[in-house]
Order: sequence, then structure tokens, then C-alpha cells
Amino acid sequence: MERKLFTALQGDNADKLNDSLSQQGFRRSQNVLYRPSCAECSACLSARIDVSAFTASRSQRRTMNRNEDLERRATSPWASEEQYELFRTYLDSRHAEGGMADMDVFEFAAMIEETPIRSRVVEYTNRDSNALVGVSLTDVLADGLSMVYSFYAPDCPKRSMGTYMILDHIKIAQEADLPYVYLGYWVPGSQKMGYKSKFSGLEVYIGGKWQKMKDPSTFSADTHPLSTDPIAEQVANIHLPDTRPTT
Repeated sequence: MERKLFTALQGDNADKLNDSLSQQGFRRSQNVLYRPSCAECSACLSARIDVSAFTASRSQRRTMNRNEDLERRATSPWASEEQYELFRTYLDSRHAEGGMADMDVFEFAAMIEETPIRSRVVEYTNRDSNALVGVSLTDVLADGLSMVYSFYAPDCPKRSMGTYMILDHIKIAQEADLPYVYLGYWVPGSQKMGYKSKFSGLEVYIGGKWQKMKDPSTFSADTHPLSTDPIAEQVANIHLPDTRPTT
């Protein structure tokens, strides 16, 4: 059974809390932070790219070249009908049986707009047709960019938009002197998440610390019942930010 640790993200110190817990493997969903904590499985690993250690592969350079006709636009987190239409097309094609498959336009708007921290909607449009091709809901952290949720036109497989949007976020982080790009969770052996392991500089959060991934094949989905610490121990080991007022 799936189980998560979660906490509300609200108040004047929401940014500090989000920064601190993101560094400890948590992810944001609207005004909640969560981290998988299944009783008999620890397969979901938080993943991020160390921007300073990243070097584009030949395949990734080709992906960047194939998308030179796209323009990027970063806006405030407001949902649009065009975004929702692309979102629905993406879900129906790629995740028709997933947990978000029944999300309506109001729930989509809530996903985009309900954020108590500094968030941006990064849109990618075709320069010639002005058609929306990809979207990433992205949080700006103290130490990087967190790609909360991304979706794209599924009828353009040659673009490799999932990979391209990560590459472009690495570029944004480099330009802003931010050290990391947070990618969400990676599961060893998962075909849908396999593209994340192809980025050099990748790190995964294991045993309370970030570890460099040298060879993805050496990682396995840990499903032993003793592989996950008890909930009380996990909570006790979470480090919270100092929110005391400075004098």
C-alpha cells in the first residue's frame, strides 16, 4: 500500500520550509509537501541534477538542436484553456490509467495556481505557428529549480520534449547561478522514468543524503520490509528551517 509523509505548506515561512524539505527528498503538490514512505518499499528515489557536473551527451545535443524552433516564456502561475487542452491530450495519450486521468479544468487550475511559494509556468511554443508544445510548472528554490509537473504534445516524439525541457531548465539554472535542477522521483527499472537516469550529474536521495549516480544499473528497487525506517524515526530525522525572527 502506498504511504507518504506530508505536511502543509503555508504561512510566512513557506519558502524556507519548501527549500529545506526539498533538500531532504520532499516534493510539492499545491500547498502540501510529501515524500514516499511505503512500509515495505523504498523504490521511489528523489532525483536532482548537479548543474556543475552536467555535460550534454551527443543524443541530448541533438535534442537541443531539434528544438531550436521553440520559444520559451516564463509566466506567473496562471492556468489557461490552451494549457488544459494540451494537458488533457498528454494525459489521454501517455497516462490514461493514471491517478490524474479524471482531472477536470478546475482541478488543473488548482494544481497550477495554488502555490504559496515562488512558482513559474514555463511554456514552450513553436516560433512559426505559435502552437503550445510543452509546459512545466516550476518552483524556484534557494538552491535550484524544481520541475513540479511537466506535460507536452505527444504527437511530436522526435522532439523528445520531456528530455528537452529538462535540458532547458539546466540552462536556466546555469544562467541564474542555481546549483541544482530537481526532477521529482526516479524508480530503478521504470521505463517511463528511465530518461532521467541518462543525465550526467544526477544525484539520488538515499539514506538521508544525496548520492551521485555513477551507473543506474547498480541501483535496484529496494522492496525489503526492513528497507524503510519506522515513521517516527523518519519524522525525527527531518531537519526544519530556523524560522525565529532575527534581531
